[in-house]
Order: sequence, then C-alpha cells, then structure tokens
Amino acid sequence: MASGTSKLVIIGGGNMGTALVGGLVHGGWNPQEITVVEIDATKRAVLEADYGVNTSEVIVSAEGALVAVKPGDVANVCAQVSGLGIHRVLSIAAGISVRTLQDAAGASTKAIRAMPNTPALVREGVTAICGSDACTEEDFAWAESILSAVGVVVRVPESQMDAVTAVAGSGPGYIFLMAESLLAAAQEAGLPAHVADVLVRQLFRGAGILLAESSESPATLRERVTSPNGTTAAGLAVMESAGLRETMHNVVKAAAARSAEMGK
Repeated sequence: MASGTSKLVIIGGGNMGTALVGGLVHGGWNPQEITVVEIDATKRAVLEADYGVNTSEVIVSAEGALVAVKPGDVANVCAQVSGLGIHRVLSIAAGISVRTLQDAAGASTKAIRAMPNTPALVREGVTAICGSDACTEEDFAWAESILSAVGVVVRVPESQMDAVTAVAGSGPGYIFLMAESLLAAAQEAGLPAHVADVLVRQLFRGAGILLAESSESPATLRERVTSPNGTTAAGLAVMESAGLRETMHNVVKAAAARSAEMGK
C-alpha cells in the first residue's frame, strides 16, 4: 500500500520497472520512498515482499515519475502525472518522442525520454536520454540518478535516438542470436550440450568484460587474439567472406528505420 508522498513513483511493474526498483534499492535508495503503480495484485505483492517498496493500483503523487508502460498508454499517463502536480516525468517507452511526452505533460512538468536495454535487468544496462527544451541540468541529473542504478547513462540529442535504439536497445537481441548460433555450431562440432552451454555463456561474459574494461578498441582486441594463419584467423576469414560487416550495417539501418516508423 502506498503511504504519503514518495520520492519517486514508477508506473508499471513489468520487467524493466522491476529492474529499476531492484537497482535503486540495491544502490541505497530507501524503498519506502518508492511507490510502484501496478494493476496486477500478484506483481504488487512480489514487489512489496522482495524490495519493501510501496505499491498502488492508481497513480499517486511523488517528487518525480518514471513511466514504464506500453507506448500507447504513455501520453495518457503523462497527462495524469502532470495533473497530480508531479513536475518531472521520465519515459522509457520506445518510439515516443520528447515532443509527444512534453505536449501530454503540459508546461508545468518537465519531460525526459530514455532508451534503456535489457541488461538493466542485471544492472549492466546502457541508457540514452534526451529532454525537451524545458529541461534544465538539474532535470537531466535527476534522470541520471535514477537510470544509473541499472547501468551507464549517456546524453544524446533526440535526432540520434533511433540509432541508439538500433544499436543498444536492440543490440542484446543480436548478441543472443550470435550466442544461439555459436551454441548450435559447438554441438555440431561434437561438444556435449552442457559443455557447449558453459563455454558459450562464459565466452560472452568474459569477452564482454574484457571489452568494457579495456582502453583498447575492439579492432585492437581482435588483432591481439588473431595469430597469422591460426584458428581464429581461419574463422574470421569465413565471417569476412560472408559479409558480416555489411550485414551488421544493414541490421542497424533496418532497426533504426523501424524505430523512426514507430515514432510517427
């Protein structure tokens, strides 16, 4: 049950909303300063039991609001948030422009748009944000203080949001498909399923950490692991001949175009 005015109201208790709750509580936020609005009674009970936050069936007043509902419901929720006197709203809905958010929220509420990705579920996400012309440095800092609980936050102009969506938002899907394909290839090469599974999962974990923590470029890291005429070189030659670079270019181009379509 919600009680009093919260520091933050999170509207939507789905996967991303729950990930943000977990990140905030893990990062030191007082759970009693967070209210999650969720119509599903079972989800509310889980959120209260697991994180100690307040929950509500209806939108309640708070110092700021994070909107984690379906894109088609975002404008209506922003209008409700503004009507309650909440002066900042942060939306994580894909394809909903800052202008749409700000128009729905009205002049009294500052609107910020964010594009997170699913690694936020394990507090390893990356989120890009942009805001309306009404937003100040304090508004951006507020949004960053929330989203940094589940990973890295970058600021971009809205004109770059479709590209962000295509690279980082959709990117986990590309990575998972590559892992899926490599797992199948490992088994076809004779490895038992359980061994192949361990190898592939740790491969992506280890290589990802190495890439994230290294100051060297991906190209340099690739070169360091590729001995002339070695096994890696043989495998990479197949990727190059198959046009992997061009394929990735087309993948990002297609995803960005779809993101732009969704925003219209």
